[in-house]
Amino acid sequence: MKKLLATAALLAASLTAHAAETLSVAATPVPHAEILEFVKPQLAKEGVDLQIKVFTDYVQPNLQVAQKRLDANFFQHQPYLDEFNKSRGTDLVTVAQVHVEPFGIYSQKIKKLDEVREGAVVAIPSDATNGGRALLLLEKAGLITLKDSANILATPKDIAENPKKLKFKELEAATLPRVLNQVDLALINTNYALEAKLNPTQDALLLEGKESPYANILVARPDNKDSDAVQKLAKALNTPAVKQFIEEKYKGAVVPAF
Repeated sequence: MKKLLATAALLAASLTAHAAETLSVAATPVPHAEILEFVKPQLAKEGVDLQIKVFTDYVQPNLQVAQKRLDANFFQHQPYLDEFNKSRGTDLVTVAQVHVEPFGIYSQKIKKLDEVREGAVVAIPSDATNGGRALLLLEKAGLITLKDSANILATPKDIAENPKKLKFKELEAATLPRVLNQVDLALINTNYALEAKLNPTQDALLLEGKESPYANILVARPDNKDSDAVQKLAKALNTPAVKQFIEEKYKGAVVPAF
């Protein structure tokens, strides 16, 4: 009987030692959750059970990681994380860079930017970093001039010249594809453009270049960023297989950043 109990205890210990470690990661649906789904089988082989939690906003994924309700997230770029940490008092950290989603200018009313009319209504993201990013792209398009072209947190108040008297609407980033038919121009994050079945490389009137500094990142907390599971995910996201997956699936709408 004692031998049986000892054997059972050893078996239980062995099973526990080999049980997959659960790693919960918040992500927006496209392309982040799709990329995570791609690496999930590889992580399973390495003893990590990747649980992907899909969100459609840019706030809850950070809050839930900070509150230790989730382990990590994958949806944002460094300027957004920096601003979030500053405004919310969080201390989330970058673990790995994965890809760039070139930001774009879209319209259902015109085919070329030189057709923009005087007084046109332009919708831009309301969060500080993506709003500034939108204005920088409008400056690159020659539609406005900013007081400081290096200010990534610029707002419409920072516009020095607005020759076409553009009117700006600042809206939550996720809603911009839905108002595209109500405005003259909308500046849309690529993940939301893809979700709305827009093809950035074909539908955008102007798209950021591959040199964009807004690489999307894997984010965790200081207390778990070096854990085996988080590091295995970081390594999996920076493999040649993921690079090939991104290039073949998104065809330039999403660009590897490693």
